[in-house]
Amino acid sequence: MPSPIALFRRFPELEAAVPWTVLGQWPTPVEPLTGVRRALGCGPVYVKREDRSSTAFGGNKVRTLEGLFGVAIDHGADRIWTTGAYGSNHACAMALHAEQAGIECGAVVFPQPPGDSSCANFLALASTRCRIVRLWNVTALPFAMLSLWRDYRRGGERPYLMTPGGAIPAGALGHVSGAIEFAEQIEAGECPAPRQVVLACGSTCTTAGLMVGFQLAARLGIGFGAGKAPVPDIVAVRVTPWPITTATNITMLARATSRMLVRTIGVTGDFDYRTLRRMVRVDTRFFGAGYGRPTTAGAEARKLFAEGGGPPLDQVYSEKSGAAVLAMLRENQPGPIVYWATRTSVPLPEPTPAQRAAIDPGIQRWLRKRRPPAR
Repeated sequence: MPSPIALFRRFPELEAAVPWTVLGQWPTPVEPLTGVRRALGCGPVYVKREDRSSTAFGGNKVRTLEGLFGVAIDHGADRIWTTGAYGSNHACAMALHAEQAGIECGAVVFPQPPGDSSCANFLALASTRCRIVRLWNVTALPFAMLSLWRDYRRGGERPYLMTPGGAIPAGALGHVSGAIEFAEQIEAGECPAPRQVVLACGSTCTTAGLMVGFQLAARLGIGFGAGKAPVPDIVAVRVTPWPITTATNITMLARATSRMLVRTIGVTGDFDYRTLRRMVRVDTRFFGAGYGRPTTAGAEARKLFAEGGGPPLDQVYSEKSGAAVLAMLRENQPGPIVYWATRTSVPLPEPTPAQRAAIDPGIQRWLRKRRPPAR
């Protein structure tokens, strides 16, 4: 039976060389955003429904975790740890998929503004068996990581510590596969080749993987390349602060991912820094007052997407990228435009009364400040 992972279908030798744990339901569909187009009277716009990547917790993090869970299990880890803000999508996705992957998990979390979506994410995290360590401030993160290693050296669990957001080549490979999957859908006539692909950029992992994947698809002649449409530009909408989401950082991760593929299976050629850098533009216009802080433009995007049959948007990440899509459509920027959905559309679980009572008192106070989305 062919692998559900597009990258492995194209390079079967990679499946044996790279540890992997399949978590998602692939491929995710591509759909026209007909309601949004009708409301704005604009050109063609489509959505890659990564929000439907899993019935446990969808969104872009599922592809990241497939590679990282594989590495952690291959390393013999007893528990996989991640770090992030209280309402981290990455931590929530990790916890809700860990049982399926057959590994225990832990999350080291630090404060963020108490928005509706971030609080919902934390409550879903608290409903799992995930071990949660609360920090007073993000600056304490290195000391918390060091403490986990010290515990292991004293005879404790063997940890696997994920880079924030899983932003390493092993995490980006899932999004290389997502780009090839999308190119196959273009080849099959499910969607025209886009001129621009828009997505929220937080840890940079998804953006970097798409950059490599689109270039690789063009080299293979799938959807893009000689005699076909050019490789699309990628608009990475900043949702985390500088310097994390700079074009340089994104391109460096894409370059490292490209080189990993060359080292592992000797794929045909490498993608140099300049080629990759030309693909990406970081849109900073919708960052607003900071990470996790809602914006008026984001609230409008959430409302218009909901009314137009689009994927759900959240205050921290996808509202800001949705606002960028609306602005680009109103500016009549070259299309077709494809919006790469990153927020899950699956209803999130709630903790039991006992689990809620066990939440750290500091986080309990944070939850009481929960702000609903603007209307």
